[in-house]
Amino acid sequence: MRSQVSVSFKNTPPVRIELGPEQALDREIARKWLDDQFTEMECEPLRATGKLLMADRVVVVAQAAGPAKFADVAWALAFAQAASAVLGKSVINVDADALSITY
Repeated sequence: MRSQVSVSFKNTPPVRIELGPEQALDREIARKWLDDQFTEMECEPLRATGKLLMADRVVVVAQAAGPAKFADVAWALAFAQAASAVLGKSVINVDADALSITY
């Protein structure tokens, strides 16, 4: 399945990553990668209950990464692969500043 992940930040053009079927990532590997990034970047859960949905994790990691991390093509590709795998959607749009995600 082909997919596209787009991440936008205020005052910068969106980062768009296209993925071909050969770039698909196993869901468990993707979840672990996002968990590791969440911990490494010292992210905080969005909800007061501490419950963190996969979509929340994708948005929070994108926000913490900022435009600088997305300038690293390898990291941006890994993010897109992980987001696509855990969310199971072919088109994902992340607004990092608004902490929102649409499909």
